[in-house]
Amino acid sequence: MPVDLQALYPKLINLMLDTVFVVDGDNQIVFVSDACEALLGYRADELTGTTILDYMHPDDLAASLASIIRVMNGQPHVDFRNRYIRKDGGIVHILWSARWYEEEGVRIGVARDVTALRQAEEELRYLAHHDPLTGLTNRSLFYDRLDSALHAAHRHQSGLALLFLDLNDFKLINDVHGHAVGDRVICSVARRLEGCVRETDTVARMGGDEFIVLLTDVLSADAVYRKVEQILAVVAEPLGADLMGVVPSCSIGVACYPGDGKDADALLSHADSDMYRIKRRRSASS
Repeated sequence: MPVDLQALYPKLINLMLDTVFVVDGDNQIVFVSDACEALLGYRADELTGTTILDYMHPDDLAASLASIIRVMNGQPHVDFRNRYIRKDGGIVHILWSARWYEEEGVRIGVARDVTALRQAEEELRYLAHHDPLTGLTNRSLFYDRLDSALHAAHRHQSGLALLFLDLNDFKLINDVHGHAVGDRVICSVARRLEGCVRETDTVARMGGDEFIVLLTDVLSADAVYRKVEQILAVVAEPLGADLMGVVPSCSIGVACYPGDGKDADALLSHADSDMYRIKRRRSASS
């Protein structure tokens, strides 16, 4: 017995996990497959006869209209991404494959939910630029920001400063209280450092118990050293009982642009050397 493919087509379309939209030249939805309810929260009969633009995220409307024009001009678009607003107010990220059919006067689009993929991409992007323990800027992103800050300082004839921080006796904290407590101390210090600077500044973890702070638009050396004193005081506040009452402290080396160097390597080297000089002096006096 021959199979009636014509009768099967609607069933096949509604069996697809991706959503199929058929939209006319005025952007009115003339057909949508059953999968739309999982995608947007609307039943097919709720969408049919409405304008597809009404469901697009407003921030993506201009790019979506440009893609529609491209498709209607005969150029299929098979990798377009935009966001739609679900019936419950949530946002869904969609990957589209669309084509215009001139004879029928419609464009057919197949929509795939890529929200989970987009979130995974954002997490990977975040992890590529942030320290996994503290969430601070990591070494890679810090160097990018330092390079940008140096270009801006040169262009505007302004100052900047690097503060290179190393926790004192951190090995002793790990040895006495364990590495789990040591990690929590690192995170606590990270939060304290963030609280000492402006949003335009950068706090980065360079590894281990070493941090670096980039101060931009520095007005004077006195302002830098006042900031150093503030950080020393804030870091040295006792931690809570859940962290065994540990009282952290740090040594801070300073490098100011342009007096201590005009490029990243010179500034980092100066700040690092200054920090170790202070550590040696601390060890000699203890």
